[in-house]
Amino acid sequence: MSVITPKSEEFLRKYLNNASPTGFESSGQQIWLEYLKPYIHDWKIDNYGTVFGIINPDKPYKVVIEGHADEISWFVHYISDKGFINVIRNGGSDHLIAPSKRVNIHTSKGIVKGIFGWPAIHTRHGDDANLTPKLENIFIDVGAKNKEEVLEMGIHVGCVITYEDEMIILNDRYYVGRALDNRMGGFCIAEVARLLHENKIELPYSLYVVNSVQEEVGLNGATMVAQTIQPDVAIVTDVTHDTSTPLVSAQKLGDVKSGEGPTVTYAPAVHNKLLSLIIQTAQEQNIPIQREAASRRTGTDTDAFAYANGGVPSALISLPLRYMHTTVEMAHKEDVNRVIQLIYSTLQKIENGHNFKYF
Repeated sequence: MSVITPKSEEFLRKYLNNASPTGFESSGQQIWLEYLKPYIHDWKIDNYGTVFGIINPDKPYKVVIEGHADEISWFVHYISDKGFINVIRNGGSDHLIAPSKRVNIHTSKGIVKGIFGWPAIHTRHGDDANLTPKLENIFIDVGAKNKEEVLEMGIHVGCVITYEDEMIILNDRYYVGRALDNRMGGFCIAEVARLLHENKIELPYSLYVVNSVQEEVGLNGATMVAQTIQPDVAIVTDVTHDTSTPLVSAQKLGDVKSGEGPTVTYAPAVHNKLLSLIIQTAQEQNIPIQREAASRRTGTDTDAFAYANGGVPSALISLPLRYMHTTVEMAHKEDVNRVIQLIYSTLQKIENGHNFKYF
């Protein structure tokens, strides 16, 4: 049974369709916070934009549930005399998918529309027959005749660029769009707060519902907010690769399939007792889960929380995602529903001062 309501899905659509690039997450954070406010007692925002809502702010024991708010994007890096724009990455943007994509260039004068151009197939002969997109050769065309016209539009080096894209639902089964990594995580933790409020669940601790910034460039938001909150426990949600699609090796990356439930990860940063509690909860609630192992790092905000403040018992619950860091990221609706249910149910099994000591 789905816990996601039509109102929730309306929020999700608005949240995903809004641009929230790394370092420029403000508008997305405002949308997220306005949705969250009815379900929390207090909220705060730090200097770089990480927002967290607090339930039971006066309790001494502190539990965090966390996702990250930022999406990959591009920066204007160079403007040629002919008015074409070269870019650099802001996060892990994929140059291979750029050609023919429509973009929004964010300026102080507002959005300027552009496209990633690419030479027509008819023009590529000889040495150019196998021309492939590279960071050095992709470019944006805004229809300007020269550099001066580009500058007059308000475009300058440092302007951030996002893809023009909107969420769709595919086959009544998949959410599809850009930035499901990881605003879907922010959606899930907001839904957990809603369920706790609507079902009048009294937690014996303070719950911090955290939407961090700058994960895509080094887990920076989580690193900062872990020091601010100094939690006793952290449950992080992010996305992971669905490896059942063509051209992806399940043997190399792990056997994960959309529609078969969220994954839990075994890794040095993941606290064994907290992980066991999550798995036990999934079994008791008949929530299907999948398992992954991460060598050295999880590559998620779990690492930032786990090694903060002398060590915070932390665990990772991941949403299987197809085509990560593209404009057509896909997540199964049932997996989203199960991430929400698993976090919601696990929180009710954490006691005030629950013993997560190593032995």
